[in-house]
Amino acid sequence: MPPRWPRKPDRKDPDYRKIDDRMNFAVHVAIAATINSGLWFFHILKDTTWEWLPWVTLSWTGIVLVHLIYISAIANYTETPPKST
Repeated sequence: MPPRWPRKPDRKDPDYRKIDDRMNFAVHVAIAATINSGLWFFHILKDTTWEWLPWVTLSWTGIVLVHLIYISAIANYTETPPKST
């Protein structure tokens, strides 16, 4: 069941930005896990010699970790002040 938002979604709302970034991270992890597990499944099933597969897995794991660090430590979810004209 998708999460319900109690008010109109707006990217200017810091709470909405925070949950949106976390849902994007969850989708990123799900896609990475699906593709990597599928590649490893066929690698083992077909007994292939894919020397590049561990590098793909390590690279994607690194990208997911950088994404996690960004949303948990770097991203600023404070209220954005209105731009003056």
